[in-house]
Amino acid sequence: MYTAYIAGTPNGKKIPIALEELGLDYRLRHVDLGAGEQHQPDFVRLSPNHKIPVLVDEDTGLSLFESCAILYHLACATGRLIPADTQGRELVLQWLFLQAASTGPMLGQLWWFRHAAPAPNPQALERYTREALRIHAVLEQRLSESPWVAAQEYTVADIAWYTWMETHAELGIDLQAYPRIKDWLDRIAARPALREALRRMEER
Repeated sequence: MYTAYIAGTPNGKKIPIALEELGLDYRLRHVDLGAGEQHQPDFVRLSPNHKIPVLVDEDTGLSLFESCAILYHLACATGRLIPADTQGRELVLQWLFLQAASTGPMLGQLWWFRHAAPAPNPQALERYTREALRIHAVLEQRLSESPWVAAQEYTVADIAWYTWMETHAELGIDLQAYPRIKDWLDRIAARPALREALRRMEER
């Protein structure tokens, strides 16, 4: 049994989606970010960076933070949602690092300056929009070479990228210029495990 500490953010959605795809038993604990629950001592002991998600294996006591690290652990532990060969696994790891180091921060900043900044900042909007479009172009090119992000099969790299790229409307990004991304998003959105994970996230 796993306990996933989450919120309704792109990073928070990744873990329930993976757990559903893997058919693992889990329960969800919603962390109220607006109320500052991520700064409570009990949570900080699990996540020293004060961020969700966190995954706890209740059988072994193993606790993991950082969404892409959790995804990679689950894939390697189960031997699913990841290629069996070393080269394939390393490719998945590269795309996970790219999502964590570039896609999440850049798209997250764009969202903040569009929706949460106390005052308009045209320079920031221009910078992060430009970077978001560049990232979309990188993924569009990749999907012209492969049906999935990191392999010829659906992997945890797709989950990691999906939860960020599906925010395109909130970011003001028109997918007309990225038909392969749109097709890829549609294919993932149709997966039963993803729909069930999102349904469970709505339960309290």
